[in-house]
Amino acid sequence: MHAMVQKAPGAALEFADVDDPQPGPGQILIKVEACGVCRTDLHVVDGELPDIRYPIIPGHEVVGNVVATGAGAAHYAIGDRVGVPWLGSSCRSCTYCFAGRENLCDHPQFTGYTLNGGYAEYIVADQRFCFRMPSAPKAADIAPWLCAGLIGYRALRMAGDGGKLGIYGFGAAAHIVAQVARFKGQDVYAFTRTGDAAAQHFARTLGAVWAGASEEPPPSELDAAIIFAPVGSLVPVALKSVRKGGKVVCAGIHMSDIPSFPYALLWGERHLCSVANLTRGDGIEFMKLAPRVPIRTSVVEFPLARANEALAALRNGTISGAAVLTI
Repeated sequence: MHAMVQKAPGAALEFADVDDPQPGPGQILIKVEACGVCRTDLHVVDGELPDIRYPIIPGHEVVGNVVATGAGAAHYAIGDRVGVPWLGSSCRSCTYCFAGRENLCDHPQFTGYTLNGGYAEYIVADQRFCFRMPSAPKAADIAPWLCAGLIGYRALRMAGDGGKLGIYGFGAAAHIVAQVARFKGQDVYAFTRTGDAAAQHFARTLGAVWAGASEEPPPSELDAAIIFAPVGSLVPVALKSVRKGGKVVCAGIHMSDIPSFPYALLWGERHLCSVANLTRGDGIEFMKLAPRVPIRTSVVEFPLARANEALAALRNGTISGAAVLTI
């Protein structure tokens, strides 16, 4: 099959012919229709995450159709449309897995990071960690649901139901979360890179009541804020913008160092927490909710062989919404 392969940290992906994967016990073989391009893919490509295996095929927002099943994999039938998310499997034996918190598993596997991902024509996946996807929307339109949607939804739940929600970093996840928050009746305040008028306009088209630069104070105190941008210096900025008792949720898997800040910003029972991965429960809930909103993704499509261009566009902030590879 054709795949985009990274062979060393920081190296460009190579369009290569590799052996077709074969499903093992409990696995399904999926012919990929589309794979979203996520900021976490940049962290993988740049070697910013620990213990990356090389060579690796990135990509963890995968939509495709089941074409073969391994021994004991009976949950999906040939032809079913499924999604493969970031969390590829868990150990099922640690304290967290027993508690239904497999997102915190001691020995997890991650699609496109420790397992080969969806920048390819085929992928194998553990059937237990896949999700049934709707058949009607175009694959490229729903691929971002598998991480931008799922991780964003978990972050939104952790932020709570306060009426005023700030979102720092208005990319793929933010443009989905904003729609869910508006559906819930929350006011969205969008924070973007300084001078990014296009992103601010995009946020307003999705219902944001205010949009400005990340360094600007919002026009009123926020009940909660979610930080999607991997910029540690935004933590004290966000804490300064939330009311007493408010919450700041860091939603990325990687973030630059958080600078020191005065205790006064945290005092007043403000909460600072992180989101780690997702649970299967998150996925089941989100897949039911998404059509009700309904979520409409803004995507820019690239053919598989142009994955490096898609990553560069994401890095440079020139994508409104999400980049998606179509296979």
